[in-house]
Amino acid sequence: MTALIETDEHKALRSAVAALGKRYGRAYLTKVIADGAHPDELWSEAAKLGYLGVNLPEAYGGGGGGMAELSIVLEELGAAGCPLLMMVVSPAICGTVIARFGTDAQKQQWLPALADGTRTMAFGITEPDAGSNSHRITTTARRDGDTWVLTGRKVFISGVDIADATLVVGRMEDARTGRLKPCLFIVPRDAEGFGRRQIDMELQGAEKQFELTLDDVRLPADALVGDEDAGLLQLFAGLNPERVMTAAFAIGMGRYALSKAVEYARERTVWKAPIGAHQAIAHPLAQAHIELELARLMMQKAAFLYDSGDDIAAGEAANMAKYAAGEACVKAVDQAVHTLGGNGLTREFGLASLITASRVSRIAPVSREMILNYVSHQTLGLPKSY
Repeated sequence: MTALIETDEHKALRSAVAALGKRYGRAYLTKVIADGAHPDELWSEAAKLGYLGVNLPEAYGGGGGGMAELSIVLEELGAAGCPLLMMVVSPAICGTVIARFGTDAQKQQWLPALADGTRTMAFGITEPDAGSNSHRITTTARRDGDTWVLTGRKVFISGVDIADATLVVGRMEDARTGRLKPCLFIVPRDAEGFGRRQIDMELQGAEKQFELTLDDVRLPADALVGDEDAGLLQLFAGLNPERVMTAAFAIGMGRYALSKAVEYARERTVWKAPIGAHQAIAHPLAQAHIELELARLMMQKAAFLYDSGDDIAAGEAANMAKYAAGEACVKAVDQAVHTLGGNGLTREFGLASLITASRVSRIAPVSREMILNYVSHQTLGLPKSY
């Protein structure tokens, strides 16, 4: 049973990360984005303080915690206005998969560097024609002597330009059944035949999005992560943390927007009283706060279940948390902008850009409609329409 009240250790972690986030804040991240740069200073300091690797094993330089701790880090940075998207990808997805299923050599090679922030990994699963259907992934891996050969395309892959390698999801043929099964490979950024093209996004972020091409990329035998017969288990070992961390990202963003709206509503006076005294302003903000708190509870439940090793229950909770957080974030941002009126659309207050950014939490890494499909099929036992 997960405790509803955070431990003293979690409270201390939350407070410490909040202090770090406050030193950087939204202005820092806005300048980084405007300069076309990366938040290297914040990333390095977070790593030095042990926050980036808080979920990774102590034996490999991590904090020995889990998704409960890592989600706190991302949420608090988001609440300060400076979330680090690559935390979702590098330590949460890739670090978790390698820690659980990697060989000793893979763990030695990657986990200490992921924990101290000196190396990062991207994650490649989405494809142009597959969308949310992982069963339609066409990136294939075939054996060729002692090597693997990967061919395919990926799209909307974050941070490939700064990542030392990408954990690519492909499919290989099962020798017994002839069916294709998922598999994961570590592809170095300089691998021959591994190309990337930046996607021109309307969404402005420090982490860029890329389309990848794998043109007969030849990899050594030890590039395969885990057992080739347990690919689906290994895949979801990364996807469930991804959903928990996406929830943390959304909750943090929603909290940031809400805090700006509350501050403004306390001070902005029209007629005789601050606008926050009027229920038409106060009640929607209170509702946004309640919904963010509820989403956080589900995220904490999902993190607890995952850290406890209950992958099946964690899958359900992680999907629900991601859905709830995405909805709460969009509503909080919308109400924050509405509270500020015209000021909510100015650069000075920095909320307008969140209108677009908040939509990401509804769309990625899996759409809210697919989550509703999951819950209706897996939880409620309703028949599929597809």
